[in-house]
Amino acid sequence: MAARVSQRVAGVRGLTKRFGERTVLSGLDLDVRGGEFIALLGRSGSGKSTLLRALAGLDRDVRGELDVTGSVSVAFQEPRLVPWKRVGANVALGLTGPDVEERAARALAEVGLTERAGAWPLTLSGGEAQRASLARALVREPALLLLDEPFSALDALTRITVHQLVLRLWAAHRPAVLLVTHDVDEALLLADRVLVLDEGRIDHEAAIGAPRPRHRDHPELVSLRDRLLAALGVTLEEENP
Repeated sequence: MAARVSQRVAGVRGLTKRFGERTVLSGLDLDVRGGEFIALLGRSGSGKSTLLRALAGLDRDVRGELDVTGSVSVAFQEPRLVPWKRVGANVALGLTGPDVEERAARALAEVGLTERAGAWPLTLSGGEAQRASLARALVREPALLLLDEPFSALDALTRITVHQLVLRLWAAHRPAVLLVTHDVDEALLLADRVLVLDEGRIDHEAAIGAPRPRHRDHPELVSLRDRLLAALGVTLEEENP
């Protein structure tokens, strides 16, 4: 399945962010096109989440040009569901219009949580809570969906299931997606374009042409994996015969 990429939905030019004497983003340039799936890699502290927060409008203390066209939704590492509202009410939170409950119900159905609409968030499993978070993000039909390591707390099997769900939702709604992750394999399996952030700028970029669904042993992915690990400063030692 190839991405249907359209006009730009977000762009930054010369984006700079400092925390005291420490520069986290240093004149960063980036364009995000409608419908594309981007994964952003980088060492801890490289500015990945800072960039995401700037795009989401959650951090305005930045310098440079930042232009986002259309609505933006965010799903974080922690689902951040309001504990005193039931799951359906969490998905509907902040929505307006006469069909709020119907829209929330459709979003829950898309992530397979129809029967959990009346449940309290604390009764959900980790995977269910993350699916509810995705439903809450996508019910707003965003032009740009920002995912800040939303799979990192999930066990391996649940992560695979949620990966497949995200790709189905992306195919159905076609937002532009920017996924922040530490997992190179995750980036290769999900994204059309992988970026490596280093010293506050995009240091490496790789387009992925392998068709979906993808497998780790696909020749293109094997080659790209080595290149991305090298860009991240990871050196693989050769095994002795």
